[in-house]
Amino acid sequence: MREAASQRHTLETRIAARINLDGSGQARIATGVPFLDHMLEQVARHGLFDIEVTAQGDLHIDAHHTVEDVGITLGQVFAMAVGDKKGIRRMGHAYAPLDEALSRVVVDLSGRPGLVFQVEFTRPRVGEFDVDLIREFFQGFVNHAQLTLHVDNLRGLNAHHQAESVFKGFGRALRMAVERDFRAAGIMPSTKGSL
Repeated sequence: MREAASQRHTLETRIAARINLDGSGQARIATGVPFLDHMLEQVARHGLFDIEVTAQGDLHIDAHHTVEDVGITLGQVFAMAVGDKKGIRRMGHAYAPLDEALSRVVVDLSGRPGLVFQVEFTRPRVGEFDVDLIREFFQGFVNHAQLTLHVDNLRGLNAHHQAESVFKGFGRALRMAVERDFRAAGIMPSTKGSL
């Protein structure tokens, strides 16, 4: 089983995260930010990852530190669980619709952090959640998982639908990227010989 766990403790947050890349889509998420919990449940279900996250953050200020640090910690455990990347597909992509919203997510487990995030939300908040924080989550994840991620919301009228289609696509793209490629068992998926 490809799994890992880690903790992140700062003066702003206390995060614990665990991931099993060969899971069945089970999620136990309690970040104190309900909309983030809902989005991470989508990643677990559509990625077929088992994900556990608990977080205590300075939510009396706002959700920024909690959302960003959850992204950082999940990125760290994802990188640990993937390991040396031999025998995996490395790249993945997905189109994910949710009613009128459609998003495209493309990922490369390249060993190089890079984020292109092209999402113009139709409103600034979903309930109490500031949608600007979605980019902060992905930036934290990308930096610590050491991967390249392109996120494009191609259309959408409802900001909740836009966000959820992004996270569903993210789960599916990651699932494809970490799948074992039996034609390349034990082989590093790079002409450089390392990632």
